[in-house]
Amino acid sequence: MLHDELKQYTLRLPDSPGVYRFYNDESKLIYVGKAKSLKKRVTSYFTKSTGLSRKTLKLVSEISKIEYTVSNTEFDALLLENNLIKQNQPKYNILLKDDKTFPYLCILKERFPRIISTRKYISDAGEYFGPYASVVAMKSVLELIRKLYTIRTCTLLLSEANIDQKKFKVCLEFHIGNCKGPCEGLQSEEEYLQDIELARNILKGNLSIVEKHFQQYMKNAAENLSFERAQFYKEKLQTLERFQSKSLVVNRTLTDIDVISIASKNEFAYVNYMLVKEGAIIYSKTIEIKKQLEEPDDELLAFSLLDLRSKTASTNSIVFSSQAIHLLPEGIENIVPKIGDKKKLVSLSLKNALEMQKERELLRAEKRSRNNEVIEILQKDLHLQHLPSVIECFDNSNFQGDQPVASMVRFVNGKADKKNYRHYNIKTVTGPNDFESMKEIVGRRYKRISEEGLEFPDLILVDGGKGQLSSACEALKELNLYGKIPIAGIAKKLEEIYFPEDPIPLHINKKSPGLLLLQQIRDEAHRFAITFHRQKRSKTQLTTELDGLEGIGEKTVTKLLRHFKSIKKIKEASAEELESVIGKAKAITLLANKKP
Repeated sequence: MLHDELKQYTLRLPDSPGVYRFYNDESKLIYVGKAKSLKKRVTSYFTKSTGLSRKTLKLVSEISKIEYTVSNTEFDALLLENNLIKQNQPKYNILLKDDKTFPYLCILKERFPRIISTRKYISDAGEYFGPYASVVAMKSVLELIRKLYTIRTCTLLLSEANIDQKKFKVCLEFHIGNCKGPCEGLQSEEEYLQDIELARNILKGNLSIVEKHFQQYMKNAAENLSFERAQFYKEKLQTLERFQSKSLVVNRTLTDIDVISIASKNEFAYVNYMLVKEGAIIYSKTIEIKKQLEEPDDELLAFSLLDLRSKTASTNSIVFSSQAIHLLPEGIENIVPKIGDKKKLVSLSLKNALEMQKERELLRAEKRSRNNEVIEILQKDLHLQHLPSVIECFDNSNFQGDQPVASMVRFVNGKADKKNYRHYNIKTVTGPNDFESMKEIVGRRYKRISEEGLEFPDLILVDGGKGQLSSACEALKELNLYGKIPIAGIAKKLEEIYFPEDPIPLHINKKSPGLLLLQQIRDEAHRFAITFHRQKRSKTQLTTELDGLEGIGEKTVTKLLRHFKSIKKIKEASAEELESVIGKAKAITLLANKKP
């Protein structure tokens, strides 16, 4: 659809909550959004002439197709949006990435259940508790359980038959008092399961239940004049109290609460999420979010809360937050505390978010400083007047003159700016002529920059020696840009640096960080060009093999290539697989004419 057609299409959208999806001209999903009113929200992208950020304007310029799904409520739309973003990872949406696998504690489904730590979540293996934010936190809980209860650690199969047949003997754990010997029938299953039930309360954070249990046991032992037994339970209580004193943050009456806060600045936001049980924080996690379209903080909070509650399987009905959250499921109360212990919890959460913000900003500053140091070295190596903060590098690729293509990569402050990489199909050159191809792509690139009023790079780099450099300079001369932008060529064999009108190449010290950066940029341009050329050759080869088949046109070929990725895989595909991609009729045609 053209821009005007899209604008007309938005006027026909329903005035209902839902999710909208934007696709580019390659039918790739590039953005998913939710709305209270689909019509008002989607129309605003095409009717607002001011107030949209540069990123949003770029998004709008790429939209080729719009799809939508109506939902009952705005919160239902948030749920659907969350799922679609996770499944498709559109480039203009934020994504809460988390590469870590956090530890859990699990009560295994077995006779005389063990309690183990694991990073694998297998739902039918047992009852899981966590995830824990760190191994240290998880181990402290497991250590407490083992100090309070005699839970077995062996992996023996304690079936009734095995115990009755006396297959096992007690181990060292029995002799030092850490196990009561269920393997020899010295502890009944009923008694063992009572300990497991109390351990389950600790894992859930219900420490008061465990505390009352030991208090009652101690009282009963004292009343029966069994003072040694009473002392035993008193020591258990003291162990529990020491653990509580370490974890207690606020009043123990504050229980079953989610706490979330956000620290937001420029491109990044930091969200801290905590689970509170009986005044203690049983889980804490801080995440970094890179903003894509200047998303407001309340939307980031709602999205993060939904994701983090899902990961922790939280069913808490109260959420404390640093600012109001408007999108919440029914039955959940949001409170923004002003004073007291509730405020203390939110302040602690915000402190964690601010700590990560400070840490990440320092890391980025250090990285920028290191990159600037390399760029300053490069400036001295190349004897440039200005710091080469923005470098653009060009490379050509062809196979025996067939299908010549080119690439341009862009590095900003020593870091790849992949969103501004460019592919080029060579249009005016036939055959293997690298010099003319270089002239064409350099000319096309800077003619467009001139016409659009964009900023020129601080250094132009071409992959090649004198010939490629001379061709690039000719393109700049035709645009009246020669001499205004520094330009150099880098030859592969001896890593020589060529400058215009200088017959003697520059040799930079092989260990110089400046040369290493130039090599990295050159190699990236080469990789980008080669990858594009291979894709074109693969597509052309496939088109050639399928050319002439009735009902198998260019769109069908594109679908096949996008799904199967290679000719080999298309040839190996079953009828069912082909049918799921291109339909039954075309699949039959393809199979009937498939070449071996």
